[in-house]
Amino acid sequence: MSPPSADVFTYDGGRVDPGETQNIRYGVSETYLGDPVRIPVSIVNGEHPGPTAFLSAAAHGDELNGIEVVREVAHEWDHLDLHGTLVCMPVMNVPGFIAQQRYLPIYDRDLNRSFPGNDTSTSAKRIAYRIFRNFVEPCDFGLDFHTSTRGRTNMVHVRAEMEDPDVARLARAFSTNVIIAGAGPEGTLRQEASNAGVPTITIEMGEAHRFQRGLIDRALDGTRSAFAEFGLLPQESVAWPGWRTVIDGNGDKTWLRADVGGLVDMHWEVGSLVHRGDPICTISNPFKTDTDVVEAPFTGLLVGTLENPLVYPGNPLCHIVRLDERTRRAVERTQGRPPVRPAAATGSGSS
Repeated sequence: MSPPSADVFTYDGGRVDPGETQNIRYGVSETYLGDPVRIPVSIVNGEHPGPTAFLSAAAHGDELNGIEVVREVAHEWDHLDLHGTLVCMPVMNVPGFIAQQRYLPIYDRDLNRSFPGNDTSTSAKRIAYRIFRNFVEPCDFGLDFHTSTRGRTNMVHVRAEMEDPDVARLARAFSTNVIIAGAGPEGTLRQEASNAGVPTITIEMGEAHRFQRGLIDRALDGTRSAFAEFGLLPQESVAWPGWRTVIDGNGDKTWLRADVGGLVDMHWEVGSLVHRGDPICTISNPFKTDTDVVEAPFTGLLVGTLENPLVYPGNPLCHIVRLDERTRRAVERTQGRPPVRPAAATGSGSS
C-alpha cells in the first residue's frame, strides 16, 4: 500500500501543493491612497502528510526577535523531511512595523486584541479577520512570538491556557523553563485561535526594537522540539529544559512597581533567581541623597525586568514569579548563586 499523500493548502486566491513552497504578499487592507497593505507569508507544504502549523510574529510592529525565528524556520531549515505544512507570517502588523511602533498607526489599534476579526468592523478587525480566516483557522496548532514592550525585557517563556490539554501539550513541548498559565486577554491571537480549535501558545522573548541572537536560537530550539512532538519533524526528539515551573495563580506572580520617581540601578539580570528580602534594585534622585531599595517579596525568578532606568511612581520594575523549594534547588544547581552587591542594601528605605 502506498503512503497517504500530503494535503493541498488553500487560501483565498491561491493554493500550495505538496512539495511546493510559496512566498506571497497577501493583501489585508489599503492605505489612505488606496494602495494595498500586504503581509509577507511563506507557506511550506511538505511532501509527506502531517499537521499544519502557523508561526506568527510582529503582531506588535516593534517586536522583532520573533521575525527572525519565523524567517529562519521558513527559509533556512531543511524541509526535505517535513511531514506537514508550515504557514509562516514573520510580520503581521506591517503598518506598525514600517512605523516601528507597537500598534497599528490607524487609530492606534492593537492588532493583538482584534482577533478573530470581523470583515465589516474596524480596520484592525478587518486585518485580523483576513489573517485569521486564511492562515490561522486551517492550521492544527500555532506558535505566536512576542517580546516585551519598549523599555523592558523578558526571559524566554511560554504563556498558555494550561487547562486546555492540547494547548498544555504544545506549551510543554516548546521546552521552556517557565510557563505562565492563563487564557490571555480577549482578542489575543492565542486565545481566539485556541477557542477556534487551533491550540496556540505565546512565546515571550527579550525586548523590542532589536534582534537578540541568543534568544532567537533558544526559540528556534523550542520550535524544533514542538515540531517533534506533533510529528512535523519525526526524526527529532522533544527536548527537556532541565527544570520547569508552571505559574498558574495570581499569588505566584507579581509586577513590582516603583513607589518613587528617579533613576533605577537594577542589581539582577532578567532570568535571575532572587531570594525573599534580596534587594532587586535601588531608585535614587539625581544627587543620590534619597534612595529607595526594592526588595524581593518572595523567592522567585525575574521573568521580566526594566531596561529603561527612568521611572515615575507606579512604573513597573520587574516581573517576579514564585518558585517552590524543589524548583529553587534546581535553578540554583543550574545558575548558582551570584553575590549580592553590598551597595544594593544601603538605601534609606524599601518598598
